[in-house]
Amino acid sequence: MKKKILHTPEGVRDIYNDEYEKKLILENDLCRILKNYGYHSIQTPTFEFFDIFGKEIGTTPTNELYKFFDREGNTLVLRPDMTPSIARAVAKYFAEEDMPIRLSYIGNTFINNSSYQGRLKESTQLGAELIGDAAVDADAEILALIVDSLKTAGLQEFQIGVGHADFFQGLLEAANIEEEAADTLRNLISNKNFFGVEEYIDSLSLSDDLKKLFALLGNIDTSKAELKGARHLADAYPKIAGAIDNLIALIDLLEIYDITKYVSIELGIISTYQYYTGIIFAGYTFGSGEAIVKGGRYDKLLTYFGKDAASIGFTIVVDQLMAALSRQKIEIPLNETGTLVVYSPSNRAVAIHMAKELRKDSTPVELLLIDSSKTKDDYYAYAKRNRIANVTFLED
Repeated sequence: MKKKILHTPEGVRDIYNDEYEKKLILENDLCRILKNYGYHSIQTPTFEFFDIFGKEIGTTPTNELYKFFDREGNTLVLRPDMTPSIARAVAKYFAEEDMPIRLSYIGNTFINNSSYQGRLKESTQLGAELIGDAAVDADAEILALIVDSLKTAGLQEFQIGVGHADFFQGLLEAANIEEEAADTLRNLISNKNFFGVEEYIDSLSLSDDLKKLFALLGNIDTSKAELKGARHLADAYPKIAGAIDNLIALIDLLEIYDITKYVSIELGIISTYQYYTGIIFAGYTFGSGEAIVKGGRYDKLLTYFGKDAASIGFTIVVDQLMAALSRQKIEIPLNETGTLVVYSPSNRAVAIHMAKELRKDSTPVELLLIDSSKTKDDYYAYAKRNRIANVTFLED
């Protein structure tokens, strides 16, 4: 029993000492970038009513939620996703606001994944939501903010794949594909089985133009020229045409931001979150099999809470980003700072006054009463382990 209580449950872990220091530095650096773009901090509760993440919202499946009850019998949920919480808060506190709202957040999310998936069940997410702006300019700003954030974190090589919810949905509608078959296609696309997609599409009686549009789902980097070619194929399909027009306009703005090298158009990107209505994106880098950043446009989500406002947002999965930085040997620098004051009983008052003065100048100070069983080398070794720059001895 004693051994068991020293361990954490599956899917969660302790983070301490240098690793946690680095995580805090990374979070502070990223928060600074969010502030530079004009985003204001918001903190929402760790748990919410079940309906905030219910099936109607189109977020995490019910069987992956951590559910429990309060004293009144209400079903509560540990938040699996930050966006619905932000949407609820905006509808409550900014109901009459008719100008864009920029909010940023950092907090832990909880998803009860199956154990074989090997994923963390608690992870830290940091991100931003731009609410009340339907323009493609908002899409471009969010992607520019992501690129700036990942570069600030120290990444040099990463790629953000951008798709569009209306492209795939438009294909389903144009081909009259029913929901069960649509789920099959989603699974094939999620597993990158585009041969399976092609085989299924070939079995349908579709126009050549529509088959060519379906074939674009397998492209991992669709150029602007290819999009313009696809636009002509989509003349008879307004939803598909609108998605392509949006992506072409987005590329034009990304060229102004000078970030096209980090962004690729991947029309096969789909999300398990059903609330996305426009662009959808996911960012990857070496050393992480999972996305380090994800997000998209969700123009209808806030209507569920009573506010009509177009919105787009993203989240950086801090734990995945930390893992990627570590595997790429990208260091988050930790400096030696502060002073260790080791004092004898007779110098107790001197040591305390010294510490008070140093702390007034924002110098970290640790106080240690001399232990006769320890040598000076022990104290120097302790200081080194804890990255303390100076050691002062106040002895008799």
